[in-house]
Amino acid sequence: MTPQRDDDRDQDWDDEDESDFDDDSDGEPTVPCPYCSQEILEDSPYCPHCQRYVSAEDHAGPRRPLWVIVTALICLGVAIWWVFTAS
Repeated sequence: MTPQRDDDRDQDWDDEDESDFDDDSDGEPTVPCPYCSQEILEDSPYCPHCQRYVSAEDHAGPRRPLWVIVTALICLGVAIWWVFTAS
């Protein structure tokens, strides 16, 4: 077997099809984002391109603190009590 020169190895590299190296995926399945149509990982909870959550189950959503709900109910109760006692 004859040893290969560095020039021969460089030539072999240049002969490779460049499209073989254009694939950035690591073999992980991708799907299009339902909002912006960019390719995202299949198990991604949100799209890194448009920053939207893919499904409603994954969306944490804004949640009102309990004190806001309790305060609103108390104010409503006071308003109703004031209407009935003012008559």
